[in-house]
Amino acid sequence: MRKDSEVIVRHWPEPPETIDVYPVGDVHLGAAECMEKEWKDFLAKIYEMPNAYLIISGDMINNATRSGVSDIFRERLSPSQQKQLMAEMLAPVKDRILCAVPGNHEARSRKDADDDPMYDICAKLGIEDLYRENLAVVKLQMGDIEHGNSDLHPTYTLAVTHGAGGGIYTGAAINRDERFGNVIEGANVLIVGHSHKAHITKPSKLVINKQYNVVKERPYYVVGLSSWMEYGGYAARKMLLPSSRMAQVIHLGGRRNRISVTVE
Repeated sequence: MRKDSEVIVRHWPEPPETIDVYPVGDVHLGAAECMEKEWKDFLAKIYEMPNAYLIISGDMINNATRSGVSDIFRERLSPSQQKQLMAEMLAPVKDRILCAVPGNHEARSRKDADDDPMYDICAKLGIEDLYRENLAVVKLQMGDIEHGNSDLHPTYTLAVTHGAGGGIYTGAAINRDERFGNVIEGANVLIVGHSHKAHITKPSKLVINKQYNVVKERPYYVVGLSSWMEYGGYAARKMLLPSSRMAQVIHLGGRRNRISVTVE
């Protein structure tokens, strides 16, 4: 198992015009409210797109246990079946996965039995080197590495964590995510799941350039992910607010330095 501090590097010697990165998480496969058909359709779409890639931010299976808050008697599948099915679903696009981190639902098994279903899924797919236990940092290099980061040979860095904390309103999730983004120097995008409250923000940092004695702003994106669940069950019981479901896409220029985030 690799350390969080070990950066995952992916290199495209001859990059396409644009690379699209789809961050996903909170599928909760096996839960009664899981939108399983929509998830399958999404993966089929990714499979047909040659320059589309996935980042996995955890809670891919619901993993209801007796010690957790989920209702084990309402699960559509047992935890072992959820794990097996998720691996089968991801198998056709395993080469498109850039990294994977577990969520709090996978952490239930890690705490109780030192078994992380997310790591098991990665191992089943043969991509355990892309797994990180808490925080993954991905470096995407385009073109000729010898020329370094430039407009024609850009390098992008994405930071990924599952997230934590509660709060009813989306603003609470945004504040928490941006606060964490401020401690990660050099990331172009921070990707966070857990809250099920989809959002995209673009804060900036003040960066001191000691060589040229100037202070400049350095913007970065914060992408909070929605879930793949219909409203009901635990969310309704706890009086949580429904939130919109959308697929965010991180567009990276392959042949020139360009980054944007849109919604599909």
